[in-house]
Amino acid sequence: MRDEEAALDIVQDAMLRLAEKYGHRPAAELPLLFHRIMQNAIRDWFRRQKVRSLWVTLFSSLGGNREDDDQDPLETLPAAASSEEAPGVELERSQVIEIIEQELSKLPTRQREAFIMRYWDELDVAETAKAMGCSEGSVKTHCSRAAHALASALKARGITL
Repeated sequence: MRDEEAALDIVQDAMLRLAEKYGHRPAAELPLLFHRIMQNAIRDWFRRQKVRSLWVTLFSSLGGNREDDDQDPLETLPAAASSEEAPGVELERSQVIEIIEQELSKLPTRQREAFIMRYWDELDVAETAKAMGCSEGSVKTHCSRAAHALASALKARGITL
């Protein structure tokens, strides 16, 4: 892992998880448990980065340069179109945004909720699970299914990343 801050965050989260869930276990079991927790946390981080980079790439390719990253990409894209762009580019961009919104609305409710919370609101798995009232594993499943369904739907409509 090349991001030192992310690595430190992962270690800290793993240590907290170990203390919270396995603090009652004998000391001899803790190193193996910690190792397993670390492996899972690292895997989760890389999966999250992979999916997040897919959607950031999609939105950044649609929106060009955005100065304010705190805003919803779908709200800012039409406003981001400059007067120098050809009308065809503006029309194509608005059509792609409309297609994304249509495909999002076709997702099952739980998948749509999980996807929006995780990748647009940037909540972590635990926060999303708490907000949705389900397990962290369910959030991961819903997000994965939503991302694959959206990617397939966009590809079927001729939108490439």
